[in-house]
This record gives sequence, structure tokens and C-alpha cells, in this order.
Amino acid sequence: MKPKSIEIGSVITPNNVFLAPLAGYTDFAFRNICISYGAGLTFTEMVSANGLLYGSKATKDLLYTTDAEKIKAVQLFGSDPDIMREAVLSEPLAPFDVIDVNMGCPVPKIYSNGAGSALLEDLPRAEKILSAMAKTGRNITVKIRLGTVRGKSVAVQFAEMAEGAGVKLIAVHGRYRPDYYSGEADVKEIAAVKNAVHIPVIANGGIFCAEDADKMMRETGADGVMVARGALGRPFVFSEILGRDYEYDLVKTVKRHIALLKTRFDDKFIAVNFRKVIPNYLKGVKCGKELKLAFVKVNSTAEIESLLDRLEK
Repeated sequence: MKPKSIEIGSVITPNNVFLAPLAGYTDFAFRNICISYGAGLTFTEMVSANGLLYGSKATKDLLYTTDAEKIKAVQLFGSDPDIMREAVLSEPLAPFDVIDVNMGCPVPKIYSNGAGSALLEDLPRAEKILSAMAKTGRNITVKIRLGTVRGKSVAVQFAEMAEGAGVKLIAVHGRYRPDYYSGEADVKEIAAVKNAVHIPVIANGGIFCAEDADKMMRETGADGVMVARGALGRPFVFSEILGRDYEYDLVKTVKRHIALLKTRFDDKFIAVNFRKVIPNYLKGVKCGKELKLAFVKVNSTAEIESLLDRLEK
């Protein structure tokens, strides 16, 4: 695909290959690594507007960014227009250049509280939320799915509403809520959204390599792509999509990821949370079953690094 910058209100991204926010995975350390491989925009993990206003420590941790993120973007979720507006105007979000709203998350806990993909079923409320946020003058974007019922897309109607509400960019995951992450992304529906609005449209869903990105751009006419699971354990995918030369060393990358996390969190916390992260890095790596099992039972980063050194031999 041909890289190009994307204008999001008052900011311009260096390219059009973005990293999607993924709860539990796209921490500040992983975002930094992806940026080093060329990611044009990264977002914090999904943040609760309510948690932000209540001063939750976990929320503060999610909001942490570094200077590597030249354009700082946060993703919020919530269902109350007043609370979402208040969150936008809050001090913790002052440093952020882009504020994205998640209106596509399929997880029951989010959906049952009227947030995420539940808002695809309530366009009037979604419009109130987006309009209230956009009226603050901040750069507001939104990420959606096609709808909550397979085959009944509301994406075009939603996108037209979002543009009218003042949203600066829309990212479309080309699947329905029941699909979660299975099946092919519906490129025709993403293309329909692109043809319906004048704001940038970013295509998301099933992008794991340069060929996937090329196909998505060709078949949707989107302004860019957003990589989600395809980046987990493979941050170099951004360089591949952008057609850049790169060097990648698994052991050095994982150790760098851990070293960055150590600047913020204690050792045990990092090790326990890394149990779910390391399998992504190990996909396709030839190592014994016993070694792979050892990685998901670690209790310290020293254990992780010791196991990594065994991979090098």
C-alpha cells in the first residue's frame, strides 16, 4: 500500500498504518516498540470515562505515555454524554491530541452497560455522546463495528451521523458483534462507509501482513488501515506494510518490552501479566513444549529473560 499522512482535525499523522487499541496488550511499552517499526498512530488501551473521573489508579496507569508517541491518542468508552464530555475536558486528558471513542467493543461486560457496540443500537445516544465531545473543540474520532446483528449493517448510517456530529475520523472494523474476531472482514461495507463520508476512514479487521493491507486498501478505498491482533508479537508488521527495511530480533525485542515496563511497574506484576503476552511473541518459534509451558508460569522477569536466553542457543 502507498503510505500517506492522515489529517485528524488539527493533527497530521506521519503515515496511514495505525495500531489498534487492544485491552491487555497495547501497553505503552508495546506501543513504543510498534512506533519504532513505523506505526503512524497508536492509542492507549480502552479507558473507562467513569474510571477516569473517579481517579482510578488502574486508569491512570492506562493513560501513561512517553515522548515516543509524538501524537498522543487515547480511547475512551462510556454511555453517558455528560460524563464523556467531562472526561474530554478533564486534566488527565489534556496532553492527548486525539480522543477516540469505542463504539464497537463486543465484550458482554461493556455491551451490557450500554457502551461499546451497544451504541450501534442507539444512534440517538451515540450522536449525543459524539456531539457533546466534539463541541469541546478536541479532535474526536470513533471506532465502530458494522452492527450488532450479523448481516444488518448500520455502519453507513452511523458514519454519516458521526461526521455530522463533528467526528474527525472513523475506524471501521468490518465485522459484526457476534463475530468477535472470526470470519472475513466485510470489505464492501467498509467501502460503503468510505463512499458515504468526507472524513478519513480507516479499515480494520484481518490485517496480518502487507498483502492483507494492500488488499484491504484496494477493495475498500479506505484512507488507511488499523492493525490489531496482527501486530501482537509481530511489531515489525508495520515496517512490512510500509515497505521499509527493518531488523528484528525476538529476544532483544522482548527484553526491551520488559525493560520499558520496569520503568513503571513492579517485577511480579510485569511477569504475571506477561504470561499472556509471551505466547504471541513465540508463535512460529521452534522450541520445546516444556519451554513454552515454562514461559506461562513465570513469576519474575529474571525467569523470562533466562528462558529467552535458552531460545538463543
